[in-house]
Amino acid sequence: MLIGRFLPAGTQASFLAKVYPKHAVQTRIEERGTSCGQSQRLAVPRGLEFHSGSFMKSVFRPAIDAMAGYVPGEQPQEQGWVKLNTNENPYPPSPAVVKAIQLQATGALNKYPDPDASGFRRTAAKLFGVDPDWVIPANGSDENLTIITRSFCDAGESIAYPYPSYVLYESLAQIQGCGVQRLLLDGSRGWRWDIQEAAALRQRVRIVYVPNPNSPTGTLWTAEELLQLLPARGVLVLDEAYGDFAAQPHRGELLRDPRFDNRLIVTRTFSKAYSLAGIRFGFAIAHPDLISGMRKVKDSYNCDSVSIAAATAALEDQSWMLENRRRILAGRERLAAALPFFGFQVHPSEANFLWTTHASGRHREIYEQLKSRRILVRYMRFPGATASGELLDGLRITIGTDAELDAMLKVFPEVMSGVSVGAGV
Repeated sequence: MLIGRFLPAGTQASFLAKVYPKHAVQTRIEERGTSCGQSQRLAVPRGLEFHSGSFMKSVFRPAIDAMAGYVPGEQPQEQGWVKLNTNENPYPPSPAVVKAIQLQATGALNKYPDPDASGFRRTAAKLFGVDPDWVIPANGSDENLTIITRSFCDAGESIAYPYPSYVLYESLAQIQGCGVQRLLLDGSRGWRWDIQEAAALRQRVRIVYVPNPNSPTGTLWTAEELLQLLPARGVLVLDEAYGDFAAQPHRGELLRDPRFDNRLIVTRTFSKAYSLAGIRFGFAIAHPDLISGMRKVKDSYNCDSVSIAAATAALEDQSWMLENRRRILAGRERLAAALPFFGFQVHPSEANFLWTTHASGRHREIYEQLKSRRILVRYMRFPGATASGELLDGLRITIGTDAELDAMLKVFPEVMSGVSVGAGV
């Protein structure tokens, strides 16, 4: 059934009837919403449970059958788009990175890479003021999260995370057979959680994931607030994908804070500040006792030699990253000042994006109007994200170049002319 599921809903039904003509194939159309506002329309076969030698019950684990799966942001393959939806860095990587990739590409690609990325670990350790045995490389920051989930949370145990934020945490837990507990954030109080609820939650979970700064809200929490989430018998994971855009970027200070009891893990990516979303490289930093256990779980050669060389060169050229960061923060300030003129509420951000809501509530329509003009922003919806259990939705806009922001702002008067306050979603 894998082939049929990649076909459009109407085509799937026809496909099923042709492939299984001897079976009375009936389908129902399901529309599955996703956190990013996209919908998956699937033709789900009825009566295709395998039995009597010709069909069997699903070969997937029940946890996999039950989950919807994470849906990444749109990645159009043709040219001509203004892409402000997945928080990539709009500026190119350091020339030193390009040189390192070219050099590695003419090297010994027929040999396996260093499984420990030893040179990279030394560079990263120096930047964060730790020894190399505090660092583990990963094939993108998301692999860090996968390794952590597999290392510290058994089936039947639970993870927790602030909500709304990065819902991939839920998918990783579901794959592992773990439960998920959401800690609701109160937008009216600067996206803070309830302290009493947090105190109870930390007693019953093995991992708490905290994106800091948070996506989509851009919130940065303090060390004192983060301590409220340290599990009684587990680890606290700071997902710092956007950490370099904070007013005061974290450089390992919390890792050395004894209050965290050496049970803090910091994850980092090269997809944002270092302009390397295309190579898929990240790393985690934690006490060596945690890292040694995580190394048992990671794939033996999880990072290729080209990405290791690129990431090492990127870390070594901090001045290039910091100049790109300066331009992005200037763009963030400029966009935050412009959006209220079009009726948007802009939430304070310490990341390379802005979370915005509009008084009309017609966020999906605004997203679709922009998309029709080949401008992509991220429409996001979070079911049950309010204290009353209602849907929270809005637009997350990546900070692009000045030219990209100008292109979006130029069409806003036309886009917003049909959007009236109080018109509803």
